[in-house]
Parts: sequence; structure tokens; C-alpha cells
Amino acid sequence: MSTVDTPSPSPDAGRTITTNIPARLDRLPWSRWHWTIVIGLGTVWILDGLEVTVVGNIASRLAEPGSGLAITSGQITGVAAALYVAGACVGALFWGRLTDRFGRKKLFMITLAVYLAATALTAVSWEAWWFFLFRFLTGFGIGGEYAAINSAIDELIPANYRGRVDLMINGSFWLGAVGGSLLSILALNTDLLAANVGWRLTFALGAVLALVILLVRRHVPESPRWLLIHGRDREAEEIVSGIERQVEQQKGERLPEPQGELEIHQRKSVTFMEIARTVFGRYRKRAVLGFSLFIGQAFLYNAITFGFGAILTKFYDVPADHTGYYFAVIAIGNFCGPLLLGKLFDTVGRRVMISGTYLLSGLLLFGTAWLFSLGALGAGTLTACWCAVLFFASAGASSAYLTVSEIFPMETRAMSIAFFYALGTAAGGISGPLLFADLTSTGKVGDTVLAFSIGAALMCAAGLVAAFLAVRAERRSLEDIARPLTAAASRAKAATKGARPSQRASGRPGGPAAPPAASRP
Repeated sequence: MSTVDTPSPSPDAGRTITTNIPARLDRLPWSRWHWTIVIGLGTVWILDGLEVTVVGNIASRLAEPGSGLAITSGQITGVAAALYVAGACVGALFWGRLTDRFGRKKLFMITLAVYLAATALTAVSWEAWWFFLFRFLTGFGIGGEYAAINSAIDELIPANYRGRVDLMINGSFWLGAVGGSLLSILALNTDLLAANVGWRLTFALGAVLALVILLVRRHVPESPRWLLIHGRDREAEEIVSGIERQVEQQKGERLPEPQGELEIHQRKSVTFMEIARTVFGRYRKRAVLGFSLFIGQAFLYNAITFGFGAILTKFYDVPADHTGYYFAVIAIGNFCGPLLLGKLFDTVGRRVMISGTYLLSGLLLFGTAWLFSLGALGAGTLTACWCAVLFFASAGASSAYLTVSEIFPMETRAMSIAFFYALGTAAGGISGPLLFADLTSTGKVGDTVLAFSIGAALMCAAGLVAAFLAVRAERRSLEDIARPLTAAASRAKAATKGARPSQRASGRPGGPAAPPAASRP
């Protein structure tokens, strides 16, 4: 329930209201309604995984005569990959700002439509420059998805489940990677499909899947938290009341009373200057944490996995149309990481799990580089090593998106996700593929070992940063982790820490009272 207190004197603001809507969302038990959110919003990462994997695995075939494109393998894994990531960075910043201003739902519909159109046009590329252009635009749409989707997910999922659900959704990228690997095997089989047809059908299928997701996504509501702040509290009340009725019908029992209220001054927008002051002034340590996590995971994934197919063909003479089998195994290991470790981020805690997954994956990657340098690995054993590395790295990488989506105030959430994703990915994701394509193309073991070692070092460095700066956000409400900029300091009333009243003081059962969120890293 929301009650209107007073009109605000600020010309940019609306009314001042007291609301318990965040507490009502956080105290909900898991239900079928929450699964509709997971399916409607989370499945887009499957498409992202499909895109990235297909391009990496079909690079050798696209570079062959008869593919319909005058393009080299290095251009595909280097230039095209970098343009895709560059598009994602630009798109994240562009759409992220609009997501905070115009709402989560409006933008996650638009960005998916952009992705759909660009993917369909990629399928009909006849010149290399056309292929490059639409790889950029495909990334442009995906970049917007990162900001809009992660914002909506965290604002709709109860505090007790937020960590594992966010990790599982971001980790679903690797289900798409499995599909992309297997699909590339079919696309590269010239006995079934002509060399200039198979790869086009893979991109066309991505567009069809995006259309299906677009239709499902229409039923996902706007974030009630966003509506509250932007003066649409009546709509927020209707959405939350409807959710509560559905959950009560499904569970067959009354919901417990929500614990905690929040007073906010409604307003239409937040300026870039306010965002900058908040992120880099009030939350400086959290900003360092966000940069570290994104740079580490972006370089590892965008640099090394883009070139995995080239390593198999160059060093182990694996046929180009068989690399998909190896990558499918790695992708399964990647998905199992967030799936099996996700719950621990809500129980053991963010700091231990984030730092642990980053450090362990980095150390395992150093070990893989050492074995590779000795010539002790074959195609199968290298794949097994990568499975072990990426089982932990995938959970850590997914936690980077979780971290930046929950440790900054509501009004800056989408822009913060976009900003850290763009800068971190630009540092590791644009330079990474370009550098790694050059290193693997030399055919020298030492060059590939160097690339592995750089990725491992950055992951370990990010893990050390997380060990000191990660925020203990497990089972705490978003408003407690970072108080909204529009919250009235004098009357904010013990914002909910999750579903249980015992967590209202500390965010953990039986713990001591926590200091104000702003005082944490």
C-alpha cells in the first residue's frame, strides 16, 4: 500500500509518498509467477550465447571459398567479434540511460526488437562490410538488454532468491552456447547444406527465436519500484496486488504481513551529474569493485572463448566442422557453474563466493596455461581443463552483473549496469579478441600461453579486489543495500531485508545491526 503525504516543492518532483511495495515484493514466496519472469526475461541470454558461439565456430567455414563472403577467419574472430562487443558497449550506454528514464518494460521490448532485426539482416549479408555492420547492430541491441533485463529481474525477484536467480539467468548464456555449438555442426556439414547457406540459416533461426521471446515478454509487467519513483504509484499498486492474488491462489494461503515502509519523493528523472556523484563519490569503493569484476571476466570470456575453435584447429588439427562438439562440452560446464553454485551466493554470501570463484578460476587457468606450454594437453584434455576453469569463472562472471545491479541506488541502476558493462567490456572485450586473434594466428605455443596467463592474472586480481570490497548483499532488500536517491532520510523506516522479520536489522538471521548502506564498500 502507498499513501500520499505531501506535494514536493521541487519542480522536477511529484508527490511525497510512503510505501511498503518493496517489502511486499521481497516477502513473496517463490511461485509460478516468478518462473514467468525468469522465462520472459532470462531467455534472451540464450540468444546471446547462440550468437557468440555460432560466429566463433563457423569462422573457419566462412573464410573458405564458396561461403558467399570474402572474409578471413582472423577478421571474423577479431574484427567482427570486436565490433559485436563495441556495439554492445555503445548500446548499453545508450539504452541504459533510456531504461532509467522511460522504464524497464518499454526498453526491454525495444532492444529485443533491434536485436531481432539486426540478426535477420546478418543472415543475408553478401559483403564483408555488411556482415561487420550488422554484427555491430546486433551487439547494440544486446547491450541494451543487459541494462534493462538485469534491472527488471532484480526489482521483481524476492530478496531471498535474487542472487541465485540472477546467476542462473545470466548463466543461461551457456545454454545458447550449447545450442550454437551443435547448430554450427549442422551448418558446417556441406553434405546437408551448401557452404553459402548453412551459416545464414543459423542467424535466421536466432531471429525466429527472438520473435518468440518478444511475444512471451509482452506479459512481463513494468517494475513496480520504477513506477513508484516516477509518480505512477497507482499502477505499481495494481501490479503488486495482482501478483499477490496470483501467489495466494497458487499457494492456497494468505501471505505474511510485509515488514518495513519507505518514504520517497517522486521525480521524473535523474541527471548524469547526480549519477556520477552517486557512483564515483558516495560509492567509490563499489565503483572500483564493479570495474574490477567486469574487466576480469570480460577479458577472459571475450578474448579466449572467441578463439577456442582456432586453437583446436591450429594446434590439434581438429576439423572445423567438429569444433562444436568440444565447445558444447565447455558450454555445459559453464552453465552448471551458476546453476549449482548460485544458491551459495544467497547462503554463504556474496563476498566469499565472488572472490572465491574469481580466484579459483584464475589459478586453474594458470595451471592450464602451464600444461599447455609443456605440450601435455590434447584436444580432449584441454577441453576438460577449460570445463574446470569455466565452471567457476561462469559463476563469478554472472555475479559481476548481479553485483552492479544491486549495489547502486534504484534511480541509477540501469545506467550503472550499462556504465560498468561498457567500460569493463571495452577494456577486456574489444582489445581481447583483437589481441587473442593475433596471438593464436601465429601458431606459437608461447603466444597462446601468454594470452591464457593475461586472462588468469586479471581474474585473480578481480578476486582479490572482491575479497576486500564485495558488498554483503545476500538476502537484503535493494533499498537497504543502497537507499534510493529519492528516499526521505528522516522517515525511511527500516526497509525490508528480505522475507523474514528477523533479518530487518542485519540482512542475516540473528546478526548484529548493520551500519547504513552508504557506509559499506
